[in-house]
Amino acid sequence: MVSSVVLLKCERHAINRVAEQLAEISGISEVFSVAGEWDLVAIVRVSSNQELADLVTSRMLQVDGIVDSQTLIAFKVYSRHDLESMFEIGFDEK
Repeated sequence: MVSSVVLLKCERHAINRVAEQLAEISGISEVFSVAGEWDLVAIVRVSSNQELADLVTSRMLQVDGIVDSQTLIAFKVYSRHDLESMFEIGFDEK
């Protein structure tokens, strides 16, 4: 599994539309609207580096309204959320 974070700058009037379109693309698990230098952060999880390259260049950056991007490839993923969900399997809350 290849995980990456894609930082995106968008045209001001297009941020919401771009976020909604990106969220529909297979391989993008979340899209966050953020404050600061970047407008959106997309979390990408795919099976290979080639799939990541295709998704970013052929699908994501073809969405109208994106003006700049930076892709950060994760070496290792540390996630409390993922660990907690693994231990909740079969656990009934009372």
